[in-house]
Amino acid sequence: MHPFTGIQVTPKGVEYLASYVDTVRSIVGYDVAIAADHFGHIALDSCIRIGKALEPFTLAWIEDLIPWQFTDQWRQLTEAVAVPTCTGEDIYLTEGFKPLLDAGAIRVVHPDPATSGGIAETKRLGDYAQERGVAMALHLAASPVATMACVHLAAATENFLALEHHAADVPFWSELVTGLPRPLIQDGFITVPDAPGLGFGDINEELFREHLDQRDPVFFAETGHWDGETAHDRLWS
Repeated sequence: MHPFTGIQVTPKGVEYLASYVDTVRSIVGYDVAIAADHFGHIALDSCIRIGKALEPFTLAWIEDLIPWQFTDQWRQLTEAVAVPTCTGEDIYLTEGFKPLLDAGAIRVVHPDPATSGGIAETKRLGDYAQERGVAMALHLAASPVATMACVHLAAATENFLALEHHAADVPFWSELVTGLPRPLIQDGFITVPDAPGLGFGDINEELFREHLDQRDPVFFAETGHWDGETAHDRLWS
């Protein structure tokens, strides 16, 4: 885990990262929110140095710098830098988030509704975070089905901040379900539908089959292997 690797980020490395963010900010300006993720397996001291170097760029958040289990280290990081801190995509249920929220250890909570406990549980988490002055962004890297679940959840959650999206460059993504605007995301926003259920018509089964992962081209594979006590779920990002 991150604190135990002994990896340090040098001043040259910190300068390089800051220069990278500076380039992005200079291109998109300050009317577009940007955030930073995937910092590597580095310990708290290096995270603080990086966070301080990124302060001038007014980031929406810095994410998953250290494992979510280390509540006190997150609190130290949050208190040391003037950049919102964010974690949570690997945490299950509101109970799993409570130590971070109760300690004021993060500024943005970041659950993935597909793995944090579903729509109702993530709504419960959002309300719990709101009572502590913490915004909720939603992690998402999925099809329009899970996306629409997130859209309804977000619309019902007052402290919702942003919904992550990884398919901007996938031309067929919006076509995977029917009955929704195409493209689904327009000018950075998704319209909340008023149709029953999640708001879309049906899945485009033919298109799903066409774009199966060729390394394991199985459509709705049998999932009995997940029923045992042993799994390979990651414990942190």
